[in-house]
Amino acid sequence: MDIQRKDVHNSELPVLCQACESRHRGVCGALTADQLLQLSKHSTRRTLEPGAELAGESVQTKTYSNIISGVVKLSKMMADGRQQIVGLQFAPDFLGRPFRKENGVSAEAATDVKVCSFPKHVIERMIGEMPELEHKLLEQTLDELDEARNWMLTLGRKTAGEKVASFLLLIATHAYPDNDSDSVEFELPMSRMDIADFLGLTMETVSRQLTKLRADGVIRIVNNRHVEVPDIPRLSDRSGM
Repeated sequence: MDIQRKDVHNSELPVLCQACESRHRGVCGALTADQLLQLSKHSTRRTLEPGAELAGESVQTKTYSNIISGVVKLSKMMADGRQQIVGLQFAPDFLGRPFRKENGVSAEAATDVKVCSFPKHVIERMIGEMPELEHKLLEQTLDELDEARNWMLTLGRKTAGEKVASFLLLIATHAYPDNDSDSVEFELPMSRMDIADFLGLTMETVSRQLTKLRADGVIRIVNNRHVEVPDIPRLSDRSGM
């Protein structure tokens, strides 16, 4: 029997959803075509440049978003006014925490970012009506918890070289999750100063470790931000994983 696969090419999905990665790997993958159509009526596509704010810390939450492409930087403000980068989010992550009145962190585009945004009340109503959506959001939250625990290990126990390699591995595996090759190339989503902030290192230490990885042939730096990783398993070894 020839069973036709029901996907974006032959289903009745909304046009807005047909080319969206969240439809396949993100929270929207839990929704039927009819449910996606219902959600798409309230959806807004936005493109943001690096540095644009998506959410402000301690600001009332009005919308949630699916990240369609790009990297989002999450930060918290310290009592003395310093800002600490506490995480990164990639496509097709869901940005926001349902049922919270205020944002717990600020979210800023680290690269060019495309998002699909929905009003807060629409998502929270759909969560109550659709157990599959609630389950998908819980899955993502637990995945982020696991990643946060792994990052605590990186920051608390790894050497400077392992920290920088771990950061590069994070970008290599999350910015291009469908990559099935042992090599990848990408643009660094943050400046070396921001990378140093994220890793708890100085900018000079980050630069030295990048130079060492390049000298050892683990990475190639084509220009200041463009990085090529010819052998991801080798980079993983250098990260202490």
